[in-house]
Amino acid sequence: MIILDELRVEMTGYRKEMTELADVLNISGAEKRVAELAEETAKEGFWDDLENSQKVLKEQKSLERKIEKYNKLNERLEDLITLIELSIEEDDESSVDEITTEADSFKKKLEEEKLSTLLTGEYDNSNAILTFHAGAGGTEAQDWAEMLYRMYNHWAERHDYKVTLMDYLDGDDAGLKSASILIEGENAYGYMKSESGVHRLVRISPFDASGRRHTSFAALEVMPEIDDSIEVDIRPEDIEMEVYRSSGAGGQKVNKTSSAVRLIHKPTGIVCACQTQRSQVQNREYAMRMLISKLVEIKEREHLEKISDIKGEQLQIAWGAQIRSYVFMPYTLVKDHRTGFEMGNIQAVMDGDIDGFINAYLKSKALENNE
Repeated sequence: MIILDELRVEMTGYRKEMTELADVLNISGAEKRVAELAEETAKEGFWDDLENSQKVLKEQKSLERKIEKYNKLNERLEDLITLIELSIEEDDESSVDEITTEADSFKKKLEEEKLSTLLTGEYDNSNAILTFHAGAGGTEAQDWAEMLYRMYNHWAERHDYKVTLMDYLDGDDAGLKSASILIEGENAYGYMKSESGVHRLVRISPFDASGRRHTSFAALEVMPEIDDSIEVDIRPEDIEMEVYRSSGAGGQKVNKTSSAVRLIHKPTGIVCACQTQRSQVQNREYAMRMLISKLVEIKEREHLEKISDIKGEQLQIAWGAQIRSYVFMPYTLVKDHRTGFEMGNIQAVMDGDIDGFINAYLKSKALENNE
């Protein structure tokens, strides 16, 4: 029973951490605000202003999710403590393994919630737009870009995020040349912003008959999706639109019609395309969302006052130094060069298990900001 006694002491100690988490998340303030918003939605004429009503409901839903997540975690802790105490009273050691597993699961969830409090950036709560680019190296690099595309789709599924394909350009023989997806969910950009940069692959190439080892590169751009509440000043005459026939395999990826849209921001040379929607109007809307997001992200990154201050030369794809290496041969290891975090189970990583890398990045940035 020593194990259960130690677990009881340990888990009881987490009550203090849960109280501190409630303060950081401002749960009491969130509950008060939800009550205020509920009163507002009940007022006569609330639905007359559709734009305002949607904004209010969005805020209400976000706060309710935050409160619910905290309450569920707190209830989980109390249930676990109760289970431990009952097992001790009944001298039941058969439940030790189950309780230990549940305790580990709770601690992991608590760590995730604590990390989410580090997401305080202006756009951290936004959806994320991910754009993949194959590097030089032909088929091998294009295959690597598709492997990354698959990895991030799996990561989104693990977190119950919605993924929408926005653009997809097939590789010459395998893989992809470029692709864009929209990941929708709370804090999607806050988590995904750590993944922006160059990813390096080392493996025995399946496309090399001689079985030689190859090094390939692919780049990932991550942008927050800018919602309609943020006004962005882009002059219509600065945008050139091209319509073309969708490329690729068709089917689930793209529609094989002349409805694909490419938007070019003439002052900067930024190009955004969409070919996955059913109509030219929808494709233009998605491409415009990508363009606005990219311009705002660059403006924020470069600390500029206006969109018009962005210069074309700043928008060239900068491969720079890789942020992470994925080694399949002669050993298996994934290592992040910014934080030093590494993981030997490369298959798990390629199946979307990248939270360790994301969490290590968020912690390192928090430490930098506190220094």
